[in-house]
Amino acid sequence: MSILRTEKLCKSFSNGGVQQHVIKNLDLEIMEGDFTVIMGSSGSGKSTLLYALSGMDKPNMGKVFFGDTAIHNFSNDELAVFRRGNCGFVFQSVYLLENQTVLDNVLTGALIAQKNSPELVKKAKDLLLKVGLNEEDFKKYPNQLSGGEAQRVGIVRAIINDPKILFADEPTGQLNSASSKDVLDIFTQIHKKGQTIVMVTHDLKTALRGTRVLYLRDGGVVGDFGLKAYGEDDIKERREKLSAFLESMGW
Repeated sequence: MSILRTEKLCKSFSNGGVQQHVIKNLDLEIMEGDFTVIMGSSGSGKSTLLYALSGMDKPNMGKVFFGDTAIHNFSNDELAVFRRGNCGFVFQSVYLLENQTVLDNVLTGALIAQKNSPELVKKAKDLLLKVGLNEEDFKKYPNQLSGGEAQRVGIVRAIINDPKILFADEPTGQLNSASSKDVLDIFTQIHKKGQTIVMVTHDLKTALRGTRVLYLRDGGVVGDFGLKAYGEDDIKERREKLSAFLESMGW
């Protein structure tokens, strides 16, 4: 079942008075329950597409439908309300509030959409424990966390409102190998529970976690590669197949 689709999507920017077309007449459909990975060379429009799909940025032309809802017609205030109720976001930089504890950082986003309640606090704590943090961590401040720990907090903040889609932009870009694996394991776990994910990455290990890899070039999708759910096939074979696809794309 389709959860997100575009029709003739276009996005351009003015650069020194010259219009730079980043996304051009893009027709795309994201299916519910998929883990879609967006790849491409630097400047191919990966993040621009992610922001247009999620309502963080408006297209210059074309349409974006979230289910049957045409979000390309929304005002900025309407888009903010839409994102709060339907989308979760994980970025390369976590952007935690430095003057708030781990638990308060998670609850701040949740309380905008929900009323405070013991159930909500319990949910936040349960999710933090599930991503590998300890109760002692709940009262820590962001400057007391490692990069991997901070990204885990960011993931919990993104999923506490049960988003229909989780959008991620280079979520392991600033992490070491061990922390990257921990974060990707969390993405795999929540995907297996039914979470729809759309993620931008330039990293092969990260892309291996997806069930669909889209390759962007010159503002359009030039390659579309399907994979089984992570862990359901031989990892070596999975890597070889995806590597061959990316090589054919000129990656």
